[in-house]
Amino acid sequence: MDKNKKITVFSHLLVWIVLVSMPYMLSASTQQLNINRVVAHFWIPLGFYAVIFYFNYFVLIDRYLFVEKTLKFIAFNCLIIALFVFLKELIESTFFEELSRNFQVDKKNQGPPIRMFIYIQSISYMAPLLFAIAIKSTKRWVKIEAERKDAANVKLQSELQHLHYQLQPHFFFNSLNNIYSLVDVMPEQAKTSIHGLGKLMRYMLYETNMELVPLSKEIDFMKKYTDLMKLRVSDKTVVNYKFPSTDFGIKIAPLLFISLVENAFKHGVAANKESSIDINMTCENKTVFFTIENDNLPKKTNDKSGSGIGLQNLEKRLQLLYPKKHIFKTAIQDNRFKVTLQIETD
Repeated sequence: MDKNKKITVFSHLLVWIVLVSMPYMLSASTQQLNINRVVAHFWIPLGFYAVIFYFNYFVLIDRYLFVEKTLKFIAFNCLIIALFVFLKELIESTFFEELSRNFQVDKKNQGPPIRMFIYIQSISYMAPLLFAIAIKSTKRWVKIEAERKDAANVKLQSELQHLHYQLQPHFFFNSLNNIYSLVDVMPEQAKTSIHGLGKLMRYMLYETNMELVPLSKEIDFMKKYTDLMKLRVSDKTVVNYKFPSTDFGIKIAPLLFISLVENAFKHGVAANKESSIDINMTCENKTVFFTIENDNLPKKTNDKSGSGIGLQNLEKRLQLLYPKKHIFKTAIQDNRFKVTLQIETD
C-alpha cells in the first residue's frame, strides 16, 4: 500500500472513530448515557450512513452517476434509504422495545406525526450520499485535470521536439549555402568553414537535447558561428559582438538566439555594399537581454535559401517555452533592422 492510500485509510478510520465517540465526548458523564439509546439512535444510523457512503463511493457513483445513468442511480439510493428507514424501525421495535414504546407515547402526547420523523430520517440518510458524491467528484476532477495537464505537457514536448528538429536542417542548409559560395573563390576558407561547421553541428546534435543548457555554451556557440560567417563576408561588412564574460549561473533553452544571428547575416549583408552587424547580450537578475542590428537588405523573392522559417520557429518556441516571460520585438528604423529579445529565465 503506497503512502497516499495509507493516509486515506487512516483519515477514514479517524473520522469514524470520532463519530462513534461523539456521544461520550458530548456527555458530561458516562453515567448519564443510556447505552440502549446510543446504540438505537446513534450507532445503528451511523452504520447505515457508512454503508450508504461506501456503497456509493465504491460502486454506484462510478457505475451509474458518472456514466450518465442518473435515474438508475437515484432509484438505487431511494431503495437503499427506504430499506434503512424500515430496518431502523424494525430493529428498534424488536430489540429496543422500551425505547420504541416511550417513543410512541411521546408521539401521541405532544410530538409531531410519525411520518415527519420518517421524512427527517430519509433526509438525514442523504447526507452521506451527498458527501460521497462531493468527494468522488472532487477526486475525479483532480484526476481529469492532472491528465489534461499531462496531455498538454506531452503535446508541448512534441511541438518543441518538432521545432528543434526543424531548426537543425534549417541551420545546416543555410550554413552549406554559405560554404558553397566559398568553394570556388576561397577554397582554403571553405575548408576552414567546413571544419567549423562540424564543431557547431556536434554541439547541436549532442548537447542541445536537454531542456536547458548553460548560457555560456550558447554564447560560445554564437561566437563560433559568427566567426565562421565572418569568413565569407567581404571587408565591407563589419561584425561586432559583445557578450557577458560570465553567464551568472543562468540556464536557458538551447538554440534560441542562433536564428536571429542567421537572419542578420542573411538579410544584412551584401557583397557590393558597406554594412554592419551589431550583436549585444547582457544579463541582469536571471534575465537575458539580447539585441541584434543589421542593415535592412532583404533577399529577393526568388531567393529561397533557408525557406524563411527561422524567425517563425523562434516565435513559436518562445511562446511554448517562456509564456508571459519573454519580450520579442522587431523594428526597421533608418534602414536598420533591429531585434530585441528579453527572456526571464527563472
